[in-house]
Amino acid sequence: MLTNQILSAARVMGLQTRRNYGASAVLLAKASDPIQQLFVTKLREYAQKSQSAGGKLVDATPAIERELKQEMEKLAKQYGGAQGEDMTAFPTFKFEEPKIDPINASA
Repeated sequence: MLTNQILSAARVMGLQTRRNYGASAVLLAKASDPIQQLFVTKLREYAQKSQSAGGKLVDATPAIERELKQEMEKLAKQYGGAQGEDMTAFPTFKFEEPKIDPINASA
């Protein structure tokens, strides 16, 4: 009984070890392809720029900012947003319980 449990546990641990090694080997491998390495470098550079921009567009010129503002105003007009309303935020919904007449059990 105890031997079966030990053998079963050893099989499971061996399987988990193979799975973990297979997954981590891919993650820990360095990019051997120069194109792949360039892509990873650019991704990290963009992440750093994005973090320093504080949620705004990365490397945005004043013309791009102006165009974004115009597009957001156009969306607000098209979908009925009020002046100055944030059209990028998810709308909030309020569901009120309807008033129901009481049931007259005696009738």
